[in-house]
This record gives sequence, C-alpha cells and structure tokens, in this order.
Amino acid sequence: MKTRILGIDPGSRTTGFGVIDVEGGGMTMISAGCVRSVADDFPSRLKIVYDGVLEVVAEYAPDEMAIEQVFVQKNVDSALKLGQARGAAICAGLSHDLPIHEYAARQVKQALVGKGGADKHQVQHMVKILLNIHGDLPLDASDALAVAMCHAHYRQTRQRLAMSAL
Repeated sequence: MKTRILGIDPGSRTTGFGVIDVEGGGMTMISAGCVRSVADDFPSRLKIVYDGVLEVVAEYAPDEMAIEQVFVQKNVDSALKLGQARGAAICAGLSHDLPIHEYAARQVKQALVGKGGADKHQVQHMVKILLNIHGDLPLDASDALAVAMCHAHYRQTRQRLAMSAL
C-alpha cells in the first residue's frame, strides 16, 4: 500500500517542504520546494507559512506529515520564532486532519547519514542519492525530504515490529 508523506523543515523566513511516496521498501520524490516568507512583520510571515503549507497539503494530499522539532539555539529569540513557524505549519497539517510526527534533527541525520552530527550538505547528498535526484535542490527542501524519509524509516520499523509481535 502506498503512503504519501509530507516532510517539513520549519523556518520563519524559509520553510522547506518535501513530499514522498512510500510503497513497499521504496521511496519516490513527488515534490520539494520552499515557502518563502518575505513579509516584514512577523505575524504576516507566520500566515505565509500557514497558507503555504495549506497549499502543499491541498495540492499533494499527503496521508501523514513529519516535521522537525525545534532545537535549542544560542539565540532565544530565534528559537522562539522558529517554534512559532513550526506551530503554524503543524496547524496547517492539522486543519486537514493529518497525523503529525515529530523528529529531532539528530534523529533525521542519524536515519539518513548514519551520524547525528552530520551537516546539511551531507544530508542533502544522501537525500539526492536515495531519491535519485539530479540537479539543484535547495537545502531547506532537502532537509524537508530528509524529515519525510526519516519518518518513512521509523514507520516501516514500527510496522515490522508490530507484525513480528503477532
């Protein structure tokens, strides 16, 4: 059975999204891109994130949504803004009754690269290899695809464990 997963890499200025289909053991990229919040005032940027994720959900009709958790940053103001952008994206998914799954950045990196301390370019490289993507892919979009792929891995593992428990 095919499952469509929307991955989100939240940001108050740029929110990455990636949509993959998972069937059997394979994954296929459907779409990836960025919602760019160019407004000057912060509340308007949050609305752009919300509306942008709503558009992606309406266009691609995912079955599930996976989103990266906020990590603690040195700049508290930046972390708070990131958390609010994350909340706007989650609300957009919930408005379509999508199940929301959350993953720490280290979990995503571990699932794709094999080490939790990998940098964005290593993650991007693995995303492109695993999804057979040629050409340019914005870092925010590759991070979002990585979140979706991480969820696909965890989802498959949970399903295997459930079947072995029977």
